[in-house]
Amino acid sequence: MSDRSTGTDGATAKPTYLRPVTTGYQIPADSEERPLLSLGGSQAVTLKTFTISAGMRGRSLVDDTDFTPDELAEILDTAARLKRMHKRGEPHSYLAGKTLAMIFQHPSTRTRVSFEAGMTQLGGHALYLGMNDLQLRRGETVSDTAKVISRYCDVILARVVSHDDIAELGANASVPVINGLSDKYHPTQALADMLTLREQFGSLKGLRLAYLGDGNNICTSLILQGAAHGLHVVVGSPKGYQPPADIVTQASWLAAAAGGSITVTDDPYAAASGADAIYTDVHVSMGIADSAARAVALAPYKVTVEIMAAAKPNAIFMHDLPMHREEEVTAEVADGPQSVIFEQAENRMHAHKALLMHVLC
Repeated sequence: MSDRSTGTDGATAKPTYLRPVTTGYQIPADSEERPLLSLGGSQAVTLKTFTISAGMRGRSLVDDTDFTPDELAEILDTAARLKRMHKRGEPHSYLAGKTLAMIFQHPSTRTRVSFEAGMTQLGGHALYLGMNDLQLRRGETVSDTAKVISRYCDVILARVVSHDDIAELGANASVPVINGLSDKYHPTQALADMLTLREQFGSLKGLRLAYLGDGNNICTSLILQGAAHGLHVVVGSPKGYQPPADIVTQASWLAAAAGGSITVTDDPYAAASGADAIYTDVHVSMGIADSAARAVALAPYKVTVEIMAAAKPNAIFMHDLPMHREEEVTAEVADGPQSVIFEQAENRMHAHKALLMHVLC
């Protein structure tokens, strides 16, 4: 069977799939010059000038205190600028040719996707390295891994089980190392949280942030970065689950210098009273052994409509996700009008892009 048809005059007609779709356009003969699309040259993307300080270039963010309060504020400024450019569809591929290595001992949704998408938008490349992709399980040391990856990549992100691992990576890598989560801190999450608070209220200084629940890595990063920006951070946690005393002391010093304060109480309503924002995290985190006892102890710290009513009328609800509705927060609050959880999640990407810009530029 032929796929060509014959006209009434006996001539072979052109198949329909070769006929031009656009009215008035004629397919040129083989001998004619066909139209070409020029790539690059005058049509190449021109990036806007983007000026940032070089003070953080080459430095690591392992602990929240690795950057000064002024440097943390500058990262937020950069994040807000990059977010505006992203929303306007303006190209901002300032990290073309750079490679981010992402080491993950824990699974992740937001940390992985935000860093990988963000690095792509900045013109660079992100390389995912799960535990099955590396030789760490076969006995290669963390220090050797850091030294090897530093020869290939420009920056290392690591999400680790033990804070000792990220500290060892930072001590042995010759490129910047970013803590994407450890059992002690979660500084990249706190960056996004500070950006979200600033967007919601216009300024950070003087805000009252109530954190209810386990005094875990989220809590420690919030009190340290909140203190640096002059927030009044109040932690509501039961005894035995409150943040480490040494971190509370360190955060109190930072807060005093910035005009803020750090308070720890075991009364959830006292913590929520007059708050601008109420924040919680899962009550039982990954790898926790005493999950049953922890769940019982933290149950009174669930964020409910009644807890939100103790805060200011315009207070917002925050959660770093993933969440367990009806455990640490009711669905009515989590999905209600005061919730900004998905704004927080989006801001992970913008804050992470800003961090990458500062340590690489």
